[in-house]
Amino acid sequence: MALVEVDGVSKSYARRTGFRTEQQAVVREVSFRIEAGETLGLVGESGSGKTTVARMILGLVKPTAGAVRVDGIDVASASRAELHGLRRQMQPVFQDPYAALNPRMKVLEIVTEPWLIHGSTSGAASVSKTEVGAKPAPLRLRAIELLKETGLDESALDRYPHEFSGGQRQRINIARALALRPKLLILDEPVSALDVSVGAQIVNLLVRLQREQGLTYLFISHSMPLVRYLCTRIAVMERGRLVEMGEAEALCAHPQEAYTRQLLAATPELPSPPAVGSAFA
Repeated sequence: MALVEVDGVSKSYARRTGFRTEQQAVVREVSFRIEAGETLGLVGESGSGKTTVARMILGLVKPTAGAVRVDGIDVASASRAELHGLRRQMQPVFQDPYAALNPRMKVLEIVTEPWLIHGSTSGAASVSKTEVGAKPAPLRLRAIELLKETGLDESALDRYPHEFSGGQRQRINIARALALRPKLLILDEPVSALDVSVGAQIVNLLVRLQREQGLTYLFISHSMPLVRYLCTRIAVMERGRLVEMGEAEALCAHPQEAYTRQLLAATPELPSPPAVGSAFA
Protein backbone atom coordinates (compact mmCIF):
# COMPACT_ATOMS: atom_id res chain seq x y z
CA MET A 1 0.00 0.00 0.00
CA ALA A 2 1.26 3.48 -0.90
CA LEU A 3 2.09 5.87 1.93
CA VAL A 4 0.04 8.64 0.28
CA GLU A 5 -2.96 8.15 -2.01
CA VAL A 6 -4.59 11.16 -3.66
CA ASP A 7 -7.76 9.88 -5.32
CA GLY A 8 -9.75 12.14 -7.66
CA VAL A 9 -9.28 15.19 -5.47
CA SER A 10 -10.88 18.52 -6.37
CA LYS A 11 -11.04 21.79 -4.47
CA SER A 12 -13.25 24.81 -5.14
CA TYR A 13 -13.66 28.11 -3.33
CA ALA A 14 -16.62 30.48 -3.38
CA ARG A 15 -15.96 33.69 -5.29
CA ARG A 16 -18.22 36.74 -5.27
CA THR A 17 -18.84 38.28 -8.68
CA GLY A 18 -21.26 41.21 -8.46
CA PHE A 19 -24.48 39.88 -6.91
CA ARG A 20 -23.61 36.24 -7.55
CA THR A 21 -21.44 33.72 -5.75
CA GLU A 22 -19.64 31.25 -7.98
CA GLN A 23 -17.45 28.25 -7.23
CA GLN A 24 -13.92 28.64 -8.54
CA ALA A 25 -12.05 25.35 -9.00
CA VAL A 26 -8.37 25.48 -8.08
CA VAL A 27 -7.74 21.70 -8.15
CA ARG A 28 -9.59 19.37 -10.52
CA GLU A 29 -9.72 15.56 -10.21
CA VAL A 30 -6.07 15.03 -9.27
CA SER A 31 -4.91 11.47 -8.54
CA PHE A 32 -1.47 10.11 -7.67
CA ARG A 33 0.32 7.84 -5.20
CA ILE A 34 3.55 8.27 -3.28
CA GLU A 35 5.33 5.07 -2.34
CA ALA A 36 7.27 4.84 0.92
CA GLY A 37 10.86 5.99 0.48
CA GLU A 38 10.41 7.76 -2.87
CA THR A 39 10.42 11.43 -3.84
CA LEU A 40 7.53 12.63 -5.97
CA GLY A 41 8.03 16.00 -7.61
CA LEU A 42 4.91 18.11 -8.06
CA VAL A 43 5.68 20.70 -10.72
CA GLY A 44 3.82 23.61 -12.27
CA GLU A 45 3.78 27.37 -12.53
CA SER A 46 2.41 29.60 -9.78
CA GLY A 47 -1.34 29.16 -9.39
CA SER A 48 -1.40 25.62 -10.82
CA GLY A 49 -2.76 24.16 -7.56
CA LYS A 50 0.38 22.52 -6.18
CA THR A 51 0.25 24.07 -2.72
CA THR A 52 -3.50 23.44 -2.40
CA VAL A 53 -2.87 19.73 -3.01
CA ALA A 54 -0.16 19.77 -0.33
CA ARG A 55 -2.51 21.46 2.14
CA MET A 56 -5.14 18.80 1.52
CA ILE A 57 -2.61 16.06 2.22
CA LEU A 58 -1.65 17.80 5.47
CA GLY A 59 -5.32 18.05 6.47
CA LEU A 60 -5.25 21.86 6.50
CA VAL A 61 -7.85 22.04 3.72
CA LYS A 62 -10.70 19.60 3.04
CA PRO A 63 -11.24 18.52 -0.56
CA THR A 64 -14.50 19.44 -2.25
CA ALA A 65 -14.50 15.99 -3.86
CA GLY A 66 -12.28 12.91 -3.79
CA ALA A 67 -10.16 11.58 -0.95
CA VAL A 68 -6.65 11.81 0.45
CA ARG A 69 -5.33 8.83 2.41
CA VAL A 70 -2.07 8.80 4.36
CA ASP A 71 -0.97 5.45 5.75
CA GLY A 72 -4.42 4.12 4.85
CA ILE A 73 -6.34 6.78 6.83
CA ASP A 74 -8.70 9.19 5.07
CA VAL A 75 -7.34 12.58 6.16
CA ALA A 76 -10.58 14.54 5.71
CA SER A 77 -12.71 12.12 7.76
CA ALA A 78 -10.08 11.18 10.35
CA SER A 79 -10.98 11.49 14.00
CA ARG A 80 -9.17 14.04 16.12
CA ALA A 81 -6.94 11.30 17.58
CA GLU A 82 -6.19 9.87 14.12
CA LEU A 83 -5.38 13.31 12.74
CA HIS A 84 -3.10 14.01 15.70
CA GLY A 85 -1.24 10.79 14.92
CA LEU A 86 -1.07 11.54 11.21
CA ARG A 87 0.45 14.94 11.84
CA ARG A 88 3.31 13.26 13.68
CA GLN A 89 3.96 11.24 10.53
CA MET A 90 3.94 14.12 8.03
CA GLN A 91 5.66 17.46 8.43
CA PRO A 92 5.93 20.50 6.13
CA VAL A 93 8.97 22.56 5.21
CA PHE A 94 7.83 25.89 3.80
CA GLN A 95 9.17 28.12 1.06
CA ASP A 96 10.08 31.19 3.11
CA PRO A 97 12.69 30.39 5.79
CA TYR A 98 12.23 33.88 7.22
CA ALA A 99 8.46 33.75 7.79
CA ALA A 100 8.39 30.13 8.99
CA LEU A 101 10.26 30.78 12.27
CA ASN A 102 8.92 32.70 15.27
CA PRO A 103 11.30 35.67 15.66
CA ARG A 104 10.68 35.76 19.43
CA MET A 105 11.74 32.16 20.03
CA LYS A 106 15.29 30.90 20.35
CA VAL A 107 16.31 27.93 18.23
CA LEU A 108 16.16 25.62 21.27
CA GLU A 109 12.48 26.52 21.73
CA ILE A 110 11.76 26.18 18.01
CA VAL A 111 13.17 22.70 17.53
CA THR A 112 11.80 21.32 20.81
CA GLU A 113 8.28 22.76 20.34
CA PRO A 114 7.01 19.66 18.46
CA TRP A 115 7.86 17.50 21.50
CA LEU A 116 5.87 19.82 23.75
CA ILE A 117 2.86 19.75 21.43
CA HIS A 118 2.89 15.99 20.92
CA GLY A 119 4.13 15.04 24.38
CA SER A 120 7.17 12.90 23.61
CA THR A 121 10.65 12.89 22.13
CA SER A 122 9.94 10.08 19.66
CA GLY A 123 9.83 7.23 22.09
CA ALA A 124 11.55 8.91 25.02
CA ALA A 125 9.78 9.86 28.21
CA SER A 126 6.96 12.39 28.14
CA VAL A 127 8.01 16.03 27.91
CA SER A 128 6.24 18.85 29.71
CA LYS A 129 6.68 22.62 29.56
CA THR A 130 7.93 22.47 33.16
CA GLU A 131 10.70 20.13 32.14
CA VAL A 132 11.85 22.49 29.43
CA GLY A 133 12.17 25.30 31.94
CA ALA A 134 13.49 23.37 34.92
CA LYS A 135 15.43 20.47 33.41
CA PRO A 136 16.43 21.42 29.88
CA ALA A 137 19.45 19.11 29.67
CA PRO A 138 17.74 16.03 28.07
CA LEU A 139 15.90 18.18 25.54
CA ARG A 140 18.99 20.22 24.81
CA LEU A 141 20.99 17.08 24.07
CA ARG A 142 18.29 15.86 21.69
CA ALA A 143 18.13 19.30 20.05
CA ILE A 144 21.91 19.24 19.56
CA GLU A 145 21.54 15.90 17.74
CA LEU A 146 18.84 17.36 15.48
CA LEU A 147 20.98 20.36 14.58
CA LYS A 148 23.98 18.15 13.82
CA GLU A 149 21.82 16.13 11.42
CA THR A 150 21.12 19.32 9.49
CA GLY A 151 24.66 20.74 9.58
CA LEU A 152 24.39 23.19 12.50
CA ASP A 153 26.19 23.13 15.84
CA GLU A 154 25.18 23.65 19.47
CA SER A 155 25.96 27.37 19.41
CA ALA A 156 22.79 27.92 17.33
CA LEU A 157 20.47 26.85 20.17
CA ASP A 158 20.68 30.07 22.17
CA ARG A 159 20.30 32.43 19.22
CA TYR A 160 17.27 33.96 17.51
CA PRO A 161 16.25 33.43 13.84
CA HIS A 162 17.32 36.93 12.75
CA GLU A 163 20.91 36.00 13.59
CA PHE A 164 21.06 33.39 10.82
CA SER A 165 21.33 33.43 7.04
CA GLY A 166 18.50 32.14 4.84
CA GLY A 167 20.17 28.77 4.32
CA GLN A 168 20.78 28.35 8.05
CA ARG A 169 17.15 29.20 8.79
CA GLN A 170 16.00 26.57 6.34
CA ARG A 171 18.22 24.03 8.12
CA ILE A 172 16.48 24.99 11.37
CA ASN A 173 13.10 24.48 9.67
CA ILE A 174 14.20 21.03 8.52
CA ALA A 175 15.49 20.16 12.00
CA ARG A 176 12.10 21.10 13.49
CA ALA A 177 10.33 18.99 10.86
CA LEU A 178 12.50 15.98 11.75
CA ALA A 179 11.92 16.24 15.51
CA LEU A 180 9.02 13.76 15.55
CA ARG A 181 10.74 11.36 13.14
CA PRO A 182 8.03 11.64 10.47
CA LYS A 183 7.64 9.30 7.51
CA LEU A 184 6.72 12.07 5.07
CA LEU A 185 8.11 15.56 4.47
CA ILE A 186 6.12 17.94 2.28
CA LEU A 187 8.68 20.35 0.85
CA ASP A 188 6.95 23.39 -0.66
CA GLU A 189 9.52 25.26 -2.79
CA PRO A 190 12.14 24.85 0.00
CA VAL A 191 15.02 26.43 -1.93
CA SER A 192 13.30 29.01 -4.17
CA ALA A 193 13.97 31.87 -1.71
CA LEU A 194 17.69 30.98 -1.44
CA ASP A 195 20.74 31.73 -3.56
CA VAL A 196 21.60 28.94 -6.01
CA SER A 197 24.71 27.79 -4.14
CA VAL A 198 22.91 27.81 -0.78
CA GLY A 199 19.93 26.02 -2.32
CA ALA A 200 22.33 23.38 -3.64
CA GLN A 201 23.53 22.69 -0.11
CA ILE A 202 19.94 22.29 1.12
CA VAL A 203 19.08 19.93 -1.74
CA ASN A 204 22.11 17.77 -0.98
CA LEU A 205 21.17 17.80 2.71
CA LEU A 206 17.69 16.50 1.78
CA VAL A 207 19.23 13.73 -0.33
CA ARG A 208 21.44 12.64 2.57
CA LEU A 209 18.62 12.75 5.14
CA GLN A 210 16.39 10.66 2.91
CA ARG A 211 19.11 8.07 2.47
CA GLU A 212 19.92 7.91 6.19
CA GLN A 213 16.36 8.04 7.58
CA GLY A 214 14.28 6.41 4.85
CA LEU A 215 12.12 9.50 4.42
CA THR A 216 9.41 9.99 1.80
CA TYR A 217 9.22 13.38 0.09
CA LEU A 218 6.59 15.35 -1.79
CA PHE A 219 8.77 18.00 -3.41
CA ILE A 220 6.86 20.98 -4.80
CA SER A 221 8.69 23.17 -7.29
CA HIS A 222 8.48 25.08 -10.57
CA SER A 223 12.02 24.03 -11.55
CA MET A 224 12.21 20.97 -13.80
CA PRO A 225 16.02 20.56 -13.53
CA LEU A 226 15.75 20.54 -9.75
CA VAL A 227 13.02 17.90 -9.61
CA ARG A 228 14.80 15.86 -12.28
CA TYR A 229 17.83 15.65 -10.01
CA LEU A 230 16.02 15.05 -6.73
CA CYS A 231 12.85 13.12 -7.59
CA THR A 232 12.00 9.53 -8.44
CA ARG A 233 8.87 10.51 -10.37
CA ILE A 234 7.40 13.81 -11.54
CA ALA A 235 3.77 14.92 -11.68
CA VAL A 236 3.04 18.03 -13.78
CA MET A 237 0.11 20.29 -12.90
CA GLU A 238 -1.46 22.94 -15.13
CA ARG A 239 -4.42 25.09 -14.06
CA GLY A 240 -5.46 22.70 -11.33
CA ARG A 241 -5.20 19.52 -13.40
CA LEU A 242 -2.58 16.77 -13.43
CA VAL A 243 -1.55 16.71 -17.11
CA GLU A 244 1.43 14.34 -17.10
CA MET A 245 3.19 11.96 -14.75
CA GLY A 246 6.11 9.55 -15.07
CA GLU A 247 9.60 8.50 -14.07
CA ALA A 248 11.77 11.59 -13.73
CA GLU A 249 14.40 10.82 -16.37
CA ALA A 250 11.91 9.45 -18.91
CA LEU A 251 9.49 12.34 -18.49
CA CYS A 252 12.22 14.96 -18.89
CA ALA A 253 13.77 13.17 -21.87
CA HIS A 254 10.48 12.53 -23.67
CA PRO A 255 7.71 14.83 -22.40
CA GLN A 256 4.30 14.07 -23.92
CA GLU A 257 2.53 17.35 -23.15
CA ALA A 258 3.24 20.76 -24.65
CA TYR A 259 3.01 22.34 -21.20
CA THR A 260 5.73 20.01 -19.85
CA ARG A 261 7.95 20.93 -22.79
CA GLN A 262 7.39 24.61 -21.99
CA LEU A 263 8.48 24.06 -18.38
CA LEU A 264 11.61 22.25 -19.54
CA ALA A 265 12.42 24.97 -22.05
CA ALA A 266 11.95 27.72 -19.46
CA THR A 267 14.89 26.59 -17.32
CA PRO A 268 18.40 25.42 -18.31
CA GLU A 269 18.98 21.69 -18.40
CA LEU A 270 21.63 20.05 -16.24
CA PRO A 271 24.26 18.14 -18.26
CA SER A 272 24.26 15.41 -15.58
CA PRO A 273 23.08 15.12 -11.97
CA PRO A 274 25.74 16.39 -9.53
CA ALA A 275 27.06 14.13 -6.81
CA VAL A 276 25.72 14.56 -3.30
CA GLY A 277 27.86 17.14 -1.56
CA SER A 278 28.66 19.05 -4.74
CA ALA A 279 27.08 22.30 -5.85
CA PHE A 280 23.80 22.15 -7.73
CA ALA A 281 23.96 24.77 -10.46
